[in-house]
Amino acid sequence: MLFPIALACAVFRLGAAAHPSPVPTLDSVLKKMDAVAAGFTSAQADFEWDRYEKVIDEVDDVQTGIIYYRRSGTKVEVMADIRKDGPDRDELKPQPKYVLFSDDEIQIYQPGPNQLTVYNLGKNGSDFESYLVLVGFGASGQDLEKQFEVTYVGTELAQGVSAAKLQLIPRSEKVRNTFKQIFLWIDLDRGISVQQKLVTPQDDSRLTKYSNIKLNEPIKNEVFQLKTNKKTQTSTLQR
Repeated sequence: MLFPIALACAVFRLGAAAHPSPVPTLDSVLKKMDAVAAGFTSAQADFEWDRYEKVIDEVDDVQTGIIYYRRSGTKVEVMADIRKDGPDRDELKPQPKYVLFSDDEIQIYQPGPNQLTVYNLGKNGSDFESYLVLVGFGASGQDLEKQFEVTYVGTELAQGVSAAKLQLIPRSEKVRNTFKQIFLWIDLDRGISVQQKLVTPQDDSRLTKYSNIKLNEPIKNEVFQLKTNKKTQTSTLQR
């Protein structure tokens, strides 16, 4: 905020120096997340997914696009609108693909070959939904602590903001078999994740970076609808 009077600016700066921002702690970060989660209904953000392969020691796949989250009661819907794909950022090419999670199903639609693959999660649907809530937007600190051993690593600059870096170790052995640890970078001002890193037992990882984040703004229903047609080839798999 700009003050029209120079003296007011000076007083403001002196006040800020006399009362520095408190040093973040794990408890303060989780409480901030609790407050944001209580009123969370939706989120939209640009994303970049970077896949790292330990065997070759490099990032070998980069995808960018827009991701949408919507929560109504206990129901969670997520749509990833993947727009570009490539082996690195310098070689990204348009390659549209849509990944939708809704009603215990993951649907992946590729407009080019006009193919739809449906993964029926069955009894694992609720577990997957919980995972989306925890490591996506709208996660509460209390829920994180129920599912993970949470450690405050420190404060880092992530996606242009000061963020608290949290390390999550899954309490469930089943989850640890998929991801041995997860890192979240939580925006200290907004209480939401701006960056995530999921690490497998083989030390492969996926780094997700979010930008242009919009919280609790209306998202049209059509965003969560795949634009298939009568000629779409569909295959259904059980997970």
